[in-house]
Amino acid sequence: MAATPDDSGGVTGSAHPQEGDQVTGRRRPSRRGWMLLISGATTAALLVLALLLPVPFVKMAPGPTFNVIGAQDGQDVILIEDTTTYPVTGALDMTTVLESGGPRGGLTFVDALASWLDPSDAVVPRELLFPDDITGEEVRSRQAALFSTSGSNAIAAALNHLDLPVRTSVVVNAVYEGTPASGLFQTRDEIVAVNGQPVQAPSDVVDAVRNQPIGTVLEFTVRRAVEEESTEDGEAAEPAVEELSVTITSADNPDDPGVPYLGIGVGELYAADFPITFTLEDVGGPSAGLTFAMGIVDKLTPIDLTAGQHVAGSGTITPTGEVGPIGGIRQKLAGAREAGATLFLMPVEHCAESEGHIPDGLTVTPVATLSEAISAVEAFAAGAPVPTCPVDSA
Repeated sequence: MAATPDDSGGVTGSAHPQEGDQVTGRRRPSRRGWMLLISGATTAALLVLALLLPVPFVKMAPGPTFNVIGAQDGQDVILIEDTTTYPVTGALDMTTVLESGGPRGGLTFVDALASWLDPSDAVVPRELLFPDDITGEEVRSRQAALFSTSGSNAIAAALNHLDLPVRTSVVVNAVYEGTPASGLFQTRDEIVAVNGQPVQAPSDVVDAVRNQPIGTVLEFTVRRAVEEESTEDGEAAEPAVEELSVTITSADNPDDPGVPYLGIGVGELYAADFPITFTLEDVGGPSAGLTFAMGIVDKLTPIDLTAGQHVAGSGTITPTGEVGPIGGIRQKLAGAREAGATLFLMPVEHCAESEGHIPDGLTVTPVATLSEAISAVEAFAAGAPVPTCPVDSA
């Protein structure tokens, strides 16, 4: 049926063409038209593919916060047992950064572009954060080791601050896949001796390995926690500790040819005379040390440190209480304020980096030691002024 516009904008037509009627039909596309169509579709497909391919960048965004003097999934984040603890109020948040891309993969051009446009996010070239040959599993292992070390250091810092005894041991804090140690050692293994010689410090283990030729058989004496079956009432039993011998042969270090290695990381583990456990899972990195140490102090002293205030912070900690720099300070400031914090404790090294990125309603105070951090929180809770970063007026 042929159709022509009528004067009123409607459509009139007849069932059969009449004299003078123009009958039109679809023209078959020419070869050139087909080529243009195929070319356009191919270009569009390639563009979409390019937008969805991984890019060599790492996205850093504000992550979740965790109240270390509170509970997560019904369990105390810092669980202290078999000693006197005191009630706490308010919140003391450890802050985190969500990383996407890099060895973990998954960051597309679209994701990166969205983060470039978000002032709370950062997009960093992969090579600035990770070596080229590191895998996602290796990153997770190293981050877990750093997190374990931060908790251990926090225990020592808090106990030293409170003048309480600190127990020290040498432990395995990382086991790397594809190395001689893989499958033989476990993280948290306590190293008692190497070839019968007592181990007092991590350097004793390093020397025992490196002072012998590549291919040397070494005998380690370790203590390992072993999970026992649940008790009759269904509660989990306390893990037992067994002492065992681990025989291992050193190999040539692929990252340092000519140097023997095993594929473990060793460090000092600090403990109290009573159990202190950090129950968070799937969190890595060293920056929880400051808030962990403050949380332990808060729970072990009758003075309510936060006194109902919402405090957040981030910083590494040494066993003697020195606070060190961390990554992602801008993202952590944004995440803290979004969670409701009004005071943020930050390593002094980040004053310049944080300038211009402090959210409204958030007071940021730089600290260099655990003692300074505790004093700042006490002053803030009492309504007194706290130190702030100097403003560069030049």
